[in-house]
Amino acid sequence: MSGISDYIDSEVKSNDVVLFMKGTPGFPQCGFSGQVVQILDYLGVDYKGVNVLTSDELRQGIKEYSNWPTIPQLYVKGEFVGGCDIVREMFQASELQGFFEEKGVSARGAA
Repeated sequence: MSGISDYIDSEVKSNDVVLFMKGTPGFPQCGFSGQVVQILDYLGVDYKGVNVLTSDELRQGIKEYSNWPTIPQLYVKGEFVGGCDIVREMFQASELQGFFEEKGVSARGAA
């Protein structure tokens, strides 16, 4: 499992914003992943989507990495933000936009 853990760690640390999701940003394969993609796209945040459906090991590994049971999982500057509910609540409360600013991540569409 250390190989997958190293891969996840590398993705989290080498991308400012990374979303571990079911499907891809262009073709989300679950509603929760789709909601997070819509929020990030609406805010105009550049991010990398990692499709956990490509490997059972990856799908299980990300849950163990974060100690969080569900997917999608959003990481910003190496920090675990949360899943769909948390991201959506932060967005609706206009906290997500501020969080990105605080982390030095540009959000072009932030209203």
